[in-house]
Amino acid sequence: MKLTINTSFQENASSQFLLILVDSEQLQNASTLYKINDLNNIIEAAQFKASFNESLALNGVVAESRMCSLVGLAKSTELNPAKLAKLAQTIIKTSQKKFKQISIDISALPQELHYLFALSLTQAGYAFDEYKSKKNEFALEQVNLITASSPLTDTQLQLVHAIQSGQSLARDLGNRPGNICFPEYLADQALALAAEFPELLKVTVLDEQQIADLGMGAFLAVSKGSDRPGRIITLEYQAQRSEAPVVLVGKGITFDTGGISLKPGAGMDEMKYDMCGAASVLGTLRALCEAKLPLHVVGAIAAAENMPSGHATRPGDIVTTMSGQTVEILNTDAEGRLVLCDTLTYVKRFNPALVIDIATLTGACVVALGSVLTGMFSSDDQLAADLVAAGQTAFDRVWRMPVIEDYQEQLDSPFADIANIGGPKAGAVTAACFLQRFTRDYRWAHLDIAGSAWNSGANKGATGRPVPLLVQFLANRVVTNG
Repeated sequence: MKLTINTSFQENASSQFLLILVDSEQLQNASTLYKINDLNNIIEAAQFKASFNESLALNGVVAESRMCSLVGLAKSTELNPAKLAKLAQTIIKTSQKKFKQISIDISALPQELHYLFALSLTQAGYAFDEYKSKKNEFALEQVNLITASSPLTDTQLQLVHAIQSGQSLARDLGNRPGNICFPEYLADQALALAAEFPELLKVTVLDEQQIADLGMGAFLAVSKGSDRPGRIITLEYQAQRSEAPVVLVGKGITFDTGGISLKPGAGMDEMKYDMCGAASVLGTLRALCEAKLPLHVVGAIAAAENMPSGHATRPGDIVTTMSGQTVEILNTDAEGRLVLCDTLTYVKRFNPALVIDIATLTGACVVALGSVLTGMFSSDDQLAADLVAAGQTAFDRVWRMPVIEDYQEQLDSPFADIANIGGPKAGAVTAACFLQRFTRDYRWAHLDIAGSAWNSGANKGATGRPVPLLVQFLANRVVTNG
């Protein structure tokens, strides 16, 4: 779906449907601007109050457009990003099957919300019907935003389109089942992306023999339980640039049974989403390629399947990580941190400016924050502040959680250097503390997306988060660093 911004409706007279956002206290502005005759009587007859998300059809009343509706904002000064997202969903849902092109007059919308509204419209247009016989019959191709004045630039719209593309890729990958999307498939997706952008991307895929040769015993402890071999995938964006890269590390457990520590059967189908960290890395790299942001970024994906076969790791097994530290595996369902710790050691070879890992890591984070906020862990105050700011701009928010030495003793093992779980208390925090032991040599943040990466229930599906956050963080970094 393409977005444009224009100063008047006449510039896009080919639009089939005009929607005018209206403030409940400034209804007459629409009447003046579009010369709507007898608007007061129409409003009175329909008892239209311009309440939030309330609509009033004005078909045949507005000269510029045969089909027109007023859409209420209530008091525009009381709008927030969550309401914007709901408004965008309503607009797209009511128009995407009927019209090829629509126009939305956003003059009543506070200017500081223009960017978020544009982003929300693109997000609302996503649907996944890949495995359905009856496909969605969506007609909508273009949305024209109308306002006399806006801080929204063509450059920002380009970034919005790039985020949309990357987020949609992450959602598609997350929604694909484990029999389709397995470690080798993720590697193929990375190679296909590099083939699409050969001048921007360089991809390396490590197979299990290469992983073994590097001494990644923690990674192999997870992957060896499956007939599907694990892969470590790196995508280097603009490798020719001289500055130290930002490295994004994604957990890519393409299906998580829990291994020998088998999960309950109810809801296990959703464990196909345990690779959403990896999906967000691929989505972010796609967005970077489309936006052509001038910076050096490396994406690394730890791809494996966690299965309970005769080759699977047993609780109590001890393995040696690439860093040389030994780990006692007390619970095989705490597998994400095992594939990540070796990958976090591996990416040191890129001499990173900073590293951000993204993982559907703990149910404890879901208990703490639900599906609204992503848990963010970092001992680096500036990096944490930058991620918080980017999340606010993109409405893909994080909440800083503690990662301090006081929790490390929960991970002590009588038999190895570290245990892979820290007991029932502060599960999300001790998981982050586990990863921290492998990240002492660089600036680091951990994003636990277990609650934000997908929705359950009637609207089950991958969200594509935190692609908007990561792309915004990188775009802000370009501005800050010049």
